[in-house]
Amino acid sequence: MSDAASSPQPVGLGAARDMIARAERIVVLTGAGISTDSGVPDFRGPNGLWTKNPAAEKASNIEYYLNDPEVRRAAWQHRIDAPAFTAEPNRGHRAIVDLERSGRLLAVVTQNVDGLHQKAGTDPDKVIEVHGTVWFTRCWDCQDRRPMHETLDRVRAGESDPACLVCGGILKSDTISFGQALVPEVIERAMRVSDGCDVMLAVGSTLSVFPAANCVPRAKAAGATVVIVNGQETAMDRYADWLLTGEIGDILPALVA
Repeated sequence: MSDAASSPQPVGLGAARDMIARAERIVVLTGAGISTDSGVPDFRGPNGLWTKNPAAEKASNIEYYLNDPEVRRAAWQHRIDAPAFTAEPNRGHRAIVDLERSGRLLAVVTQNVDGLHQKAGTDPDKVIEVHGTVWFTRCWDCQDRRPMHETLDRVRAGESDPACLVCGGILKSDTISFGQALVPEVIERAMRVSDGCDVMLAVGSTLSVFPAANCVPRAKAAGATVVIVNGQETAMDRYADWLLTGEIGDILPALVA
């Protein structure tokens, strides 16, 4: 992680900080980039999970997962050592907690499944997890939901493809896989808070995965100011009133200070 004191500030940081200081209803939209400093890899970057392990991308496709026991067995072995379970929040996550303490955070809409916002101290009721969470399992058949650690204990004890304890159905993490329907109520809530904010702060996302990326144009259309913080260009840069490119762990704490 770079030293904030020695890192150059991106153009517009001061003006964006002043604007955020005046805001009353802020929605933060986060993607994988906010968690990389915590050791949670993104998916398609140079060190991404799928870049280094193409088999992991196959396990993220619901059709492969449901129809191939080998894919499921590999997925369960990967989950045992998944970095999300041991990762700790970083300065970016903690900066959002500071923003919440100011009483102006309306919601955090996150594409991440690692639970690091809650672990940092963000009120779970304010976190909208559009792609679910790795911290629970769900049965594909009966929808039984329980803590992930219970099933991982079964895997460590020798069950290579643990079945649902209620109905015997296929278990998966309570995340949204490719080809799997999103939860309508969750998406509706994400769009609703986007319509109601006065600032949309998008952090660490390429803003190319829908419908979560729609939060940005929805907020803009409703009159909100849009601030994008990312290490590279995004698909929604044209909507940004302030575009701050650089290290998230440096920019975000300075932005909400």
